Amino acid sequence: MPTGKVKWFDAEKGFGFLTGDDGQEVYLHSSVLPSGTNSVKAGTRMEYGIAEGRRGKQALSVRIIGQGPSVARAHRKPAEEMGELVQDLVNLLDNTTGQLRKGHYPKPEQSKKIAALLRRVADDFDA
Repeated sequence: MPTGKVKWFDAEKGFGFLTGDDGQEVYLHSSVLPSGTNSVKAGTRMEYGIAEGRRGKQALSVRIIGQGPSVARAHRKPAEEMGELVQDLVNLLDNTTGQLRKGHYPKPEQSKKIAALLRRVADDFDA
């Protein structure tokens, strides 16, 4: 089976193109993606069959064999900086625990600060 990388894929339109290791461009429709997969990122390595479609070559029986590089991962914070951020978050949550145990949520501005910090940490870990 030929292999290649996703050149681009638009989840809203439901299609994109692969570039085979031989340089050949192949149409990729969302219906041939593995079960439970709705979209793929550019650079994702795939193995696929090829059929001749109305407008040229189409991918069939697609199997993902490797994910493309993550832009977010390349730009995430250094581990030392994340360590400080996580420690600040732990301290903030520790102080908030007492209020919650007494039946009181933090003030709205404090809640927003906690939520924003949680999102930043989650985004950096998830990258």
